[in-house]
Amino acid sequence: MSKVCVSDSVLYVGVNDHEIDLFESQYVVPNGVSYNSYVILDEKTAVMDTADRRVTDQWFANVEEALAGRKPEYLVISHLEPDHAANIAGFLKKYPGVKLIGNAKTFSMLPQFFELELPEDQKVVVKEGDKISLGEHTLAFYMAPMVHWPEVMVTYEEKEKILFSADGFGKFGALDVEEDWACEARRYYFNIVGKYGAMVQTLLKKAAALDIRMICPLHGPILKENLGYYIGLYDTWSKYEPESQGIFIAYASIHGNTEKAAKELAEMLQAAGAPKVSMADLARDDMAEAVEDAFRYDRMVLACPTYDAGLFPCMEDFLRHLSAKAYQKRTVALMENGSWAPMAAKKMREILETMKEITILEPVVTIKSTLKEADRGVMRELADALVK
Repeated sequence: MSKVCVSDSVLYVGVNDHEIDLFESQYVVPNGVSYNSYVILDEKTAVMDTADRRVTDQWFANVEEALAGRKPEYLVISHLEPDHAANIAGFLKKYPGVKLIGNAKTFSMLPQFFELELPEDQKVVVKEGDKISLGEHTLAFYMAPMVHWPEVMVTYEEKEKILFSADGFGKFGALDVEEDWACEARRYYFNIVGKYGAMVQTLLKKAAALDIRMICPLHGPILKENLGYYIGLYDTWSKYEPESQGIFIAYASIHGNTEKAAKELAEMLQAAGAPKVSMADLARDDMAEAVEDAFRYDRMVLACPTYDAGLFPCMEDFLRHLSAKAYQKRTVALMENGSWAPMAAKKMREILETMKEITILEPVVTIKSTLKEADRGVMRELADALVK
């Protein structure tokens, strides 16, 4: 069992996965991912969620070790996504008669994943604020719909003041790897939860009324200290407010000419005193990292060549990602390239205008094939405007 410490009576039974290449078949996870699960030992014993099918055998071994021969009374289902719920049917088979705790939406969705003949007396349907006593420990349930599925709920354990936060406050990365929390939590949040900022705000308001001493998410480390830091970041992220002052340059380049212009603009910005300049080559760099940086900083530059009278595909893909995740409240500058009919700025503007509270900065830089001295003059104007 992974030696992750929660408390004497709340045991970690999750599993690290270093074999996974793409989380949800789209996000690179160079340091793997953890599937977190917990056991609460009391007069009655509760298991908090299962784990992904990739780690089934190890997860069951961890649970068995934690239970030490006891039979669990409850399995709490915070979230039905398969990376947390894949072993529900197996758990019911291994521990006949165990009761499942979920909300009405949980049980309406459960047959979509498992063909179970579950007697009604094995279903414990909870609603907002309901409580279940395990003995010394009491579980209180709070609904968190669309954070980031409709059936999601979080559980607050009143004795030890633990918030079992489902996917909230989660991050990429296995627990046996030391890395900065914010970087991978930010990438996780904006790419997975980011569309649902209003729902996250609702959940944060519920959490504010609780005395939380520890947060136990379904991915990533258990948070025990400086909780205001993590909650503050979630508040900023879910309000779509910039986290940092800085300029993110996202560029797409076919033959390198747009890339050259983007890099020269970065140098101009640094010379003009920009607090931070970050760059991404959309054709080669991780798309999820680019989405993360777009949300992190308050200003962004899009640099793109015209391609088939439209946008180079990776730029269009990037903008569609931002739109899907509700990108807003930012200032954006445009650079376009075209050899005979530059159209990229027009096409980028059309997509940006579908988003909320986006200020498109002037001037727009138009390059004809290769960067020339006259273009640099307009770029300097743009750099000055961005820094101001």
